[in-house]
Amino acid sequence: MKVSYVYILKCSDGTYYTGITSNLTKRVIEHQSGKHKGSYTCLKRPIKLVFLLSSQI
Repeated sequence: MKVSYVYILKCSDGTYYTGITSNLTKRVIEHQSGKHKGSYTCLKRPIKLVFLLSSQI
């Protein structure tokens, strides 16, 4: 079975970002590093993981 994660990040400006991924560690690192220029969280770093839910599909 594959594990998927729903996560919520709190951004430096106080807003929240919700995402879904199958590789949480990789995805949070991408958010923190600003890997995806132009993404919502890129200019709102640092971010903090505030909620996590895992599910097997």
